[in-house]
Amino acid sequence: MELKLRNGDYVPDGTGSVIRLEGEQALLQRVLFRLKAHRGSFPFWNELGSRLWQLGRLPARERQTAAKQYVTEALSAEPGLRVESVELSQSGDGSGELTVGLSCLDEPLTVMLELHE
Repeated sequence: MELKLRNGDYVPDGTGSVIRLEGEQALLQRVLFRLKAHRGSFPFWNELGSRLWQLGRLPARERQTAAKQYVTEALSAEPGLRVESVELSQSGDGSGELTVGLSCLDEPLTVMLELHE
């Protein structure tokens, strides 16, 4: 069981405690955290996070391949989770959307993430 986070803060449940997540919801929160956190920004856990924030530094033709590599790398420590697909759609200003197809114990999951330049 994990505590629900929103914008880096625990989410209160209205009774003086915090909301707890289990199962798929806890997994999805961990996945989003691992994808959004900048890899190397945690001094005692350098492998946590992804390099997705670096996509804008690459030529446009290399970004799809790099996005798949960065997602796979970021989620490799999550037991039982497989990256099935990574779709990157970008607009002209460098922002975009990443759709990640996952499977965990043969259950399909989809995560969408906005990317900003």
